[in-house]
Amino acid sequence: MVTQLIYMSRPFGYDSATLASILATARRNNPQHGITGALICRQDIYLQLLEGPADAIGKLYEGILADNRHMDVTLLNRAEVDDRMFPDWAMLHDPAHSWHWSPDDVNAGAIGNASVQELQNVFRQAGTGASTK
Repeated sequence: MVTQLIYMSRPFGYDSATLASILATARRNNPQHGITGALICRQDIYLQLLEGPADAIGKLYEGILADNRHMDVTLLNRAEVDDRMFPDWAMLHDPAHSWHWSPDDVNAGAIGNASVQELQNVFRQAGTGASTK
């Protein structure tokens, strides 16, 4: 069993350098803590799935809550799961190509109102066809 956590936030100061820094840090640090996952992002939203040992996920999420690059961090789901969705990815990045929510949908609360299964399906779609780690 591993902990799977899904959260959303609004980026503060979103640009390609900020995103590159987030991804580089995650890809460097996550393997040391047994964490895998995926980040889906665009200028108006971060949606992230993290999976790994409960204590490591908890510490990472506390860091995200304190990180000034994230505003309005909202926990969408935290559960124990049998299998990782992204066992081979320190951090998959999908720049919202696989999303089906428009900015208007996001502003209207679509992500917060989505079921866990809907959220997981968005991440599964992001992982389909991904070819680099």
